[in-house]
Amino acid sequence: MAQRKSASNRKYGKAAGKSVKSAMRRKKKGTLKSGRGGKGGTVKSRKQAIAIGLSEARKKGAKVPGRKAALGGNCPGERLSAHLTSPASNLVRHGWNGRGDD
Repeated sequence: MAQRKSASNRKYGKAAGKSVKSAMRRKKKGTLKSGRGGKGGTVKSRKQAIAIGLSEARKKGAKVPGRKAALGGNCPGERLSAHLTSPASNLVRHGWNGRGDD
């Protein structure tokens, strides 16, 4: 019979799963709030409930990978703000300052 590895290669720990499950239950019940200290509005989105559950697990010290924004990458679905993608900012970024003294 094959031996099982003792080291776990899981991305998320069991405590993280419990925390997300709890957050989803509170979302369904209508008591999950967003924002610091739960002072924001009621959470409607499933994805937002999962994110809140993972954040709570992180604070408790559970095995959860870091946020993508904190690791340096863009979060999935996150758009660059308009001022970074406007044609004027492209000109400024590439050395044209608008004064004509290039």
